[in-house]
Amino acid sequence: MQDKRTQQYNGYAVQPSAHRLPDGSFSSNLLLERTGSSRAEGRYQFYSLDYFPSEVQALQHSARWARHWVDTRG
Repeated sequence: MQDKRTQQYNGYAVQPSAHRLPDGSFSSNLLLERTGSSRAEGRYQFYSLDYFPSEVQALQHSARWARHWVDTRG
């Protein structure tokens, strides 16, 4: 079953996530998987892209960061 946060964007499955830290802030994280490639070859994981006071802000940042990454990789 596909996670409801996973979206397709320009040939990638984009799965943003957030991790609550001990101080109550959230780390913005991301998993990108290139559609049609082997799992190991087309899989990119990014941790602690930035930190936010809310989970929603962290998730939004991950999604924006993913679109920028895909768009600039060509």
